[in-house]
Amino acid sequence: MGDNRISKRSVDGLQCDSQKDRAFLWDDALSGFGAVAYPTGRKVYIAQFRQAGRSRRITIGEHGRLTAEEARSEAKKLLGAVETGADPIAQRRAAREVRSVREVAAEFLASHVAAKRKGGTQDDYERIMRLHVLPALGSRRMNEVRRSDVQRLHSSLSGTPAIANKSLAVISSAWNWAAKREEPGIGPNPATGIDRFKEVRRERFLSAEELARLGDAIREGETNGLAWATDETKPTAKHTPRNARTMLDPYAAAAIRLLILTGARLREVLHARWDWIDFDRGMIHLPDSKTGQKPIYLSAAAQAVLASLARVEGNPHVFPGEVKGEPRTDLKKPWAAITRAAGLEGLRIHDLRHSFASVGAGANLGLPVIGKLLGHSQPATTARYAHLDADPMRRAVETIGNSIAAAMGGKSATVVAPRFGKGGA
Repeated sequence: MGDNRISKRSVDGLQCDSQKDRAFLWDDALSGFGAVAYPTGRKVYIAQFRQAGRSRRITIGEHGRLTAEEARSEAKKLLGAVETGADPIAQRRAAREVRSVREVAAEFLASHVAAKRKGGTQDDYERIMRLHVLPALGSRRMNEVRRSDVQRLHSSLSGTPAIANKSLAVISSAWNWAAKREEPGIGPNPATGIDRFKEVRRERFLSAEELARLGDAIREGETNGLAWATDETKPTAKHTPRNARTMLDPYAAAAIRLLILTGARLREVLHARWDWIDFDRGMIHLPDSKTGQKPIYLSAAAQAVLASLARVEGNPHVFPGEVKGEPRTDLKKPWAAITRAAGLEGLRIHDLRHSFASVGAGANLGLPVIGKLLGHSQPATTARYAHLDADPMRRAVETIGNSIAAAMGGKSATVVAPRFGKGGA
């Protein structure tokens, strides 16, 4: 063992003359392993080697952060890799080019999702990234994320299966986008091969009695006002009168009525413009929607709602927002107040769309017609309402049953399809 074997004591004693820019200490036991001291007092461990006829040097780490033995072990790995033809400097440079999940996600949302996805999908992607994906994976580099990491994230969201599955879909979409762009260091998609949770579809249909309560609550809000929920965490909460009531904004009331009367999606209504409305044909012509161009068909009741609204000068939207020239962004506060007054807390705005479809199915209008009214691009999407379209099945089973019963009773099998009164068969 030589006198210059690198140890904590020898590196602690290494000093750099103020007239020099650095001082070296080389290890006698491991050729190429050394330490460097700078005039500032900073000391680092290094490995030096020759490659392609050139002398090259790579920093292993700082003295103090690494022990001498830890640095020696890392030097052995680096110098051994050089013997096999590897280039540790190039590898380190390439590793620095690998971005974090947070950096890639920001570009994915800004340049891909914002440009190619509908508004509602954009909001979903941004929310899933912000609340779930980035807190778990955002600080990792793209080459550090493993399937086990994504599996843990998915499992942690087991209480909300839909959100868990959406998180997988968002990660997968972002990864595929990055792979097509040949993102440095990207590996296989870590969201593939993970079993999705079974989701129970939430579908609520308002009964006639519930629709009546909803209508009463809207009218109450327009005439006497509704009790808005008070945020007890705000400093002004204690000064808010307990029985305070707020008049329902006529545009909010009209938007909710239009949602239930048309079965349209929230953004389709809130972002509607006056120049899209054709009162003569009873339609709102949407130039773009979740499923592309789409007409919203207007009943006489829906047209009456639109006709009752005043146009706001300088704003082309039917439902003007707080920002000049922009549409309204949501109905959260009035919707919460209305559902609370109607005893329908927990009812989602999207349930109005389901209710519109359920009324049509119960009236035996046929699923193809209902799908057309809702703007479904796939018949399978409308098929969820098939169990409500019971009348054709009832007529069919009665016709078959009567024919069989007549044949078995020795009577003619020619039976006229029965007519039903209020009680059905």
